[in-house]
Amino acid sequence: MGLIRDLLFGGLGGIGEAAATVGRVFVGDRAAEQAQQHGETMAVLGQYAAEFRRLESRTWWDALVDGLNRLPRPLLALGTVGLFAYAMVEPVGFAIRMQGLDLVPDELWYLLGAVVGFFFGARELAHSRTVRVSAGDRKARVAAVVDNITRLQTLRTEITPGVARMEDEAFQRELADTTSPLSNAAILEWNRRRG
Repeated sequence: MGLIRDLLFGGLGGIGEAAATVGRVFVGDRAAEQAQQHGETMAVLGQYAAEFRRLESRTWWDALVDGLNRLPRPLLALGTVGLFAYAMVEPVGFAIRMQGLDLVPDELWYLLGAVVGFFFGARELAHSRTVRVSAGDRKARVAAVVDNITRLQTLRTEITPGVARMEDEAFQRELADTTSPLSNAAILEWNRRRG
């Protein structure tokens, strides 16, 4: 109501003031916006300055904790590359350790995934929690892992380069023979599950 009165009785000055008021509603006050941005920028710069002042007076404990906070990312990256190198240098030992990892319960993997995920600012995928393993399946997996480790340890002591070459030649002959099924344990297990 006051806007109409200003338009009718305020003349050009009233029209200008009314237009400015309406403009502020839709566009905002630029001077106030710039003052707010300046205040935010000064607050950020003040925070940076306070951090640098803190660096001048930090103790050995602060330096140690800052150093420890910087370790996880490089350790995870270099550790992953190290696993590839370990697999090439000592394949049997690598296989034994991977069999041991197969015994880790899924819930512990979920917990590790959540810790690492939250540490790096990501979330664990929800669909990875849907698979449940029964106690009977877990016992069967333990027995299979123990059997695999035993086989791998005998491979470490028994295989010589000549024997490995002979076994590789026998495997190549077996691959070439299409009439008989492969005796590879993984393929036999896969066929057993399918049938």
